[in-house]
Amino acid sequence: MKDKDKDKLVTVAIHTYQKAQILKTILESEGIEAYIHNVNLLQPMVSAGVRVRINEVDLPRALDIIENVRFDDLEVMEESKRENKKEILVPVDFSEFTLKTCEFAFGLAKEVDCDIKLMHVYFSSFYPTSIPFGDTFTVQPTVEGMYKDIHETVEKQMKELISKLNICIADGSIPDVHYSYTLREGLPEEEVVSYSKKIRPYAIVMGTRGSNKKEQDLIGSVTAEVIEGCRTPIFAIPENSHLHSISTMKNIVFLTNFQEREFLALATLMEFIKNYPIKVSFVHVAKKEDRWNEIKLTGLNNYFKEHYPNITTDYTVVDGNEGIPEALEKFVNENTIDLISMSSSPRNIFARMFNPGIARRMLFHTNTPILVIKSSTK
Repeated sequence: MKDKDKDKLVTVAIHTYQKAQILKTILESEGIEAYIHNVNLLQPMVSAGVRVRINEVDLPRALDIIENVRFDDLEVMEESKRENKKEILVPVDFSEFTLKTCEFAFGLAKEVDCDIKLMHVYFSSFYPTSIPFGDTFTVQPTVEGMYKDIHETVEKQMKELISKLNICIADGSIPDVHYSYTLREGLPEEEVVSYSKKIRPYAIVMGTRGSNKKEQDLIGSVTAEVIEGCRTPIFAIPENSHLHSISTMKNIVFLTNFQEREFLALATLMEFIKNYPIKVSFVHVAKKEDRWNEIKLTGLNNYFKEHYPNITTDYTVVDGNEGIPEALEKFVNENTIDLISMSSSPRNIFARMFNPGIARRMLFHTNTPILVIKSSTK
């Protein structure tokens, strides 16, 4: 290209190397010449702040194309080409108890023969579709630098976590299972839900702060939003939990409200625990005595024993006058329960705002791990 033509090149986006390459391919498929700049030649795959540049004359048409590009869809399509192996999604935030969450997730992956996908979502105020252009239509250097710094920071944090995980694998404290990671820009709850809907992982394992924490707590609130938005089974592992894996469990509670969807949830629960001698206690929390509750519990228990005869069960109605979370937590403590399992159905935003589900309330009320199984009979 002649020098006078180079002066007419304008930057239309700044991305990671992978996204820049995807965008370049898309633009060229539409007949627009595109070039990428600012690539780390020694390690191009970890480059951040890579510029996608085009001829100024193509700018209006290119911006229309860029506006309609959905990178999360494109990335998921690429990921889906991998070997058809189930995976467990583990959102990580690099906090002090991230390793505890990973420990449980790796143990679960070993037990159910899955890969692990670590995901970290970071927020940046920079959005490629609304680039702050200067007089010459070039991206302002300070913005480009900020974006590159943020990406490099989270990349470094992820590699530090990987180093710790590799040490744990080497000393045998966590199982040796195949794992990979992805870094995404956006809001954590939105990105996790979006990924779950497209890839459909076998399960999601997330950390939470546990009891005595407020709903404003970032980690707990993200986990709560993911529970509301996902149909994937979700294990919420509290910061102070002593549970390391399903194989070490002795007693599980299944909270029931006698909904038809619970039969599907029970089938999912059995996929996780069928290989272990775990006792399942069916619990219904009620504010007043009703002999029909006892009859329904007996029927549910009989159904379960008929379909899963090798599993030990019992059932009880718990007095809920003090509130469901409080009553359930009291039962959990008195009976040395290792996991609280419950079914949940999709609810609209108004129901979630004015009547928070029991799963969300328990996140901030217990130090016992929770398994939420989203199911529907529709």
